[in-house]
Amino acid sequence: MRKIKEAYLIWHGYYKELPKEYRYSIGLRIDTLFVEIIEAIAAATFLSPEEKYPYVRLAIKKLDALKVLLMILWETKSIDDKKYIALSVKLEEIGQNLGGWSGQIVSQNAKQNSPKSAPSIDGKRTGEK
Repeated sequence: MRKIKEAYLIWHGYYKELPKEYRYSIGLRIDTLFVEIIEAIAAATFLSPEEKYPYVRLAIKKLDALKVLLMILWETKSIDDKKYIALSVKLEEIGQNLGGWSGQIVSQNAKQNSPKSAPSIDGKRTGEK
């Protein structure tokens, strides 16, 4: 949560400096995506592992969209290279963290949902010698 908040604070400073033609279109959408990502992460934080996964996936999806829109701002020269790089590095870290969290949830859920090995006819568990 700390990293997304830091990234948003950086973005907020840039948002105020965007040209008007982008501030109220792509800029506003990026701002909204940031808030939606924060909401999804906050919700996932307090849920059980089974319930977390959709929120983490939603945050990843919205982060990917945010990155594309940020790239469009950079390609249209609405933000300079230094600002784009500063924000992109933060977003990349957040993406790696979310990906790791997603993988961890999938792994935990797979362990919880895997069937216990049942005893066979000879009384040994499956896979025992």
